[in-house]
Amino acid sequence: MTPTKWVRIWNERLPDVPLTLIPVSAAEAPDVLRGGGADAGFVRLPIDRTDLSAIPLYTETTVVVVPKDHLVAAVDEVSAEDLADDVVLHPVDDTLAWERLPGQPADERPATTADAIELVAAGVGLLVVPQSLARLHHRRDLTYRPVVDAPESRIALSWLEDRTTDLVEEFIGIVRGRTVNSSRGRPTPAQPKAKRPATGDPQRTPAARKSTGKYPRSGSGNPKGGKRGKPRRRP
Repeated sequence: MTPTKWVRIWNERLPDVPLTLIPVSAAEAPDVLRGGGADAGFVRLPIDRTDLSAIPLYTETTVVVVPKDHLVAAVDEVSAEDLADDVVLHPVDDTLAWERLPGQPADERPATTADAIELVAAGVGLLVVPQSLARLHHRRDLTYRPVVDAPESRIALSWLEDRTTDLVEEFIGIVRGRTVNSSRGRPTPAQPKAKRPATGDPQRTPAARKSTGKYPRSGSGNPKGGKRGKPRRRP
């Protein structure tokens, strides 16, 4: 995850409340929340939601990570079938729900995605991961391309149901795009009530004169009661 935008908004709205980021793997995130190691966190669905609330946010593109001189680097996207002749690494912490793994299996499964990236750089095989993980482990000698028919990974914001504090609600609102004046956001100061016009004949109020273009009758009908026509010259 790259929560830069949400962290910036938090710091603008609550500058006196520090927001600490704790990087954890997708497999560890639910246990960190249950153990109180974090108030809220981003998880990859599906998860056990017995005691966790989760708001789905978006679905990530799945990509294949390859060396820059690989044939895949010359195209815009590939299918799982295009990888049939390549060794495709399957790390133990893989977050994709495969029905059938693409490509040829490696002799051993890497323990982590980071280990698998190192093996791709060494020319041992390729790696299919959510795009954010490809960005996280970016290397200058590697690139990635979308895999059009691979399983996708859904990202959600999650927290313990019985720990839905005001600050957790505030963070949920920021992530979901609520403005500071939203009804579920931070309270806004009361606005002064508009002044009422003076009571009495509505024709005598400035608003009435503006809307009708006329003044109340007085004498012959002009504002001062004088006669219409050109003013007399004084001797």
